[in-house]
Amino acid sequence: MICPTLSHTNFTRNDDLALHAFKYSVRHPFNHLANWSNTSSICNWAGVTCDANSERVSILNLADMSLTGTLTPQVGNLSSLVELDLHSNSFHGELPKGLLQLQKLKILNLSSNEFDGKIPAWFGRDIPNEIANLRNLKAIHLDANNLFGYIPRNIGSSISLQELDLGSHNLQGYIPEGIGKLDMLQVLGLDHNNLQGDIPTEIGHLQNLKILYLDTNKLSGQISSNIFNISELQEIDLSWNNLSGSIPSDICQGLPKLQALGLQKNEFSGSLPSNWIQCKELKYLNLEYNFFTVCYRAEPIYSFIKTFLGKKYPQYHCTANPVNP
Repeated sequence: MICPTLSHTNFTRNDDLALHAFKYSVRHPFNHLANWSNTSSICNWAGVTCDANSERVSILNLADMSLTGTLTPQVGNLSSLVELDLHSNSFHGELPKGLLQLQKLKILNLSSNEFDGKIPAWFGRDIPNEIANLRNLKAIHLDANNLFGYIPRNIGSSISLQELDLGSHNLQGYIPEGIGKLDMLQVLGLDHNNLQGDIPTEIGHLQNLKILYLDTNKLSGQISSNIFNISELQEIDLSWNNLSGSIPSDICQGLPKLQALGLQKNEFSGSLPSNWIQCKELKYLNLEYNFFTVCYRAEPIYSFIKTFLGKKYPQYHCTANPVNP
């Protein structure tokens, strides 16, 4: 029989060792970790939050502390960790496989660091059984690092995900159709990569999606009409690609909550919708540098732009040879 007190002591000891290993792997030039010492409980350390009942580490939030170093594999021993937030520091090296041990983890934010290497195999492509261990994970923010490679084809295994941001890397290949299985997804950011091919029709299945950033890639082809019918969508940025086709005439009906739409620097063509005024939440609209039919001053679209977008976006380009209305 295992003594509960002894078991509890072992777990808290693991947390203690894991955080000490983490401390020795980083530099903190502004002494943000000055109270990480043996003279105080780890639950009182800066950036550390412990569960009141178990006294286990549940949150490690060291965001924007100018830390440098690597993320040690011992972080995987923080088995009660629910949130790991290290964004806006200067961590480097590869993402450790030890992250897979964090089965209670809900939020992983490592954005705006200098992590490098390939998108790790454990992220879903080669070890699907292990990625399934992270069944509680709701948010992955790895944007603005130096990762490369391909988005795992079975990314759809992470069915609890609500936010996925892999923007600003050097990711290649295609957007996997499996993303359409992430029914709870609200934020999808794959911008500023080298992704190519079509935007999968399956993205139109994400009826909880609010933010879609696919800009600054090499995407091509036409956009499936079902994407313009995700009623929860608020922000869409597909700019700086090679996308073609036309804008649905009923875009405001399909996207009643739309606040921002960026389609500039593509190959869209055809007539523009004349009922933009029905997009009552719209605050930003950029359709520059496409092949749309020329807009004249008398057209409703021009009045809409001048009335609702004002002088903040004075140039509205409707043709391949931009004109200033």
